[in-house]
Amino acid sequence: MFELIDVSYSYNAAPALQSISLTIEKGESVSFLGANGCGKSTLLKLMNGLIVPDAGTYRFDGNAIDRKTLSDVAFSKGLHQRVGFVFQNSDTQLFCADVFDEIAFGPRQMGLSQHEVETRVSETLALLGLCGFEGRHPYHLSGGEKRKVALAAVLAMNPDALILDEPMNGLDPRTMHWLADFLVRINSAGKTIILSTHNLELVQEISERVVLFTENHSIAADLPSSHLLNDIDLLKRINLVDQNFCGR
Repeated sequence: MFELIDVSYSYNAAPALQSISLTIEKGESVSFLGANGCGKSTLLKLMNGLIVPDAGTYRFDGNAIDRKTLSDVAFSKGLHQRVGFVFQNSDTQLFCADVFDEIAFGPRQMGLSQHEVETRVSETLALLGLCGFEGRHPYHLSGGEKRKVALAAVLAMNPDALILDEPMNGLDPRTMHWLADFLVRINSAGKTIILSTHNLELVQEISERVVLFTENHSIAADLPSSHLLNDIDLLKRINLVDQNFCGR
C-alpha cells in the first residue's frame, strides 16, 4: 500500500528525513518511534500527501505521490479520502461550529447525499461513543473528547488507512487504553493503522511492527513489536529510554 524509496525532506535546508526506504502492506499496523525531532511527524504528513519528498520516490497503492499528481484535484481528493490523518493537536483539526458538522464535513466533500451524510455521522457517533454530542461545540470538549471527534471526522470518510500523529499525547490513562483497544479493533476489521508514539508499552499492544528512527532522521531498525524491548542498547542509542533503563 505504501512504498517509500530513498525519500528525503528538509525544512529550509535543515534535514527532517534522510534516505527513508519503507514498505507498508494493506492491513498492517505499524508504529513509528523515535526522539522528538527525529522526523516521525514529517514522514506521516508526507505519507498523507500534505507535503512531497525533496528527493526519492513515494507511491501509494502503486501511484506516485508528487507535486504533479497532487495538482490533480480528483486524485488528491481520492488520496485524502483513502488515507485519513489525525493530527497531534486536535484543535488544529477541528474547525466547525458543532460536532455534527465536524463529522459531516468529509462525507459532504465526497458528494454524498444528505441522507448518506446523516447515516455516516450517526454510525460514526455510535462507533466512538459520542451519541448526544451532535450539537456541542468542539471548543468546549475535553481533550479526550476532542480526540474522539477528530478521529470520528476521519473515520466518517471510511478510509482504507488511518495515520495518527502522537494520538496518545495528553490523554488520561482510561482514554489512552480505550483508544489503543479501538485501534486494535479497527485494524482487525481490515484498516491499515500507522501511528507515531513514545509509549513503549502500548505500542506492543497496538502494533505488529515498529520502525525506530535515529536523531539523524533516518531509520535505525524495523522489527516486530514483540522484539521491541530485546535490544535495550539500541533504545538507549536512539534516545528512546533513559540510560539507566534495564527493561522488564
